[in-house]
Amino acid sequence: MGQFPVTPTREKVLAKYPDYSVTMTPAKQSVSVFFGDIEVAASSQALVIKESMHKDVYYLPRQDVNLSLFTKTQHSTYCPFKGHACYWSLNSVEPDAGHTGANIVWSYEAPYPEVSGLKDYLSFYVDRTRLAIRQQS
Repeated sequence: MGQFPVTPTREKVLAKYPDYSVTMTPAKQSVSVFFGDIEVAASSQALVIKESMHKDVYYLPRQDVNLSLFTKTQHSTYCPFKGHACYWSLNSVEPDAGHTGANIVWSYEAPYPEVSGLKDYLSFYVDRTRLAIRQQS
């Protein structure tokens, strides 16, 4: 049996990907997130999420994200492995290289039990932000 139990909402996807996995490990680096020249988040407590068929993604603790720069939106998505994600958009920020700040950050407010460590962490679209990763001293 894989990491995820079969439930009605996962049955079809697990039949297709029975060994799907999501692992969370503390990042060994400090991570800053920029939109243009604006640093919107910085953390030495980030998580690295390794997920089958996806590139690694950094998630930063909520307290390390400057949420005063964002407004929660009505946009949401569903992942059969992590749960329902909610989104935030940047407030009144000029687009950077043609990218807007719309729905640029997401969080799983009530993640599935198998990935409960994602609660209170947020992540950013890497194609619309810039990550600065530094070795911790």
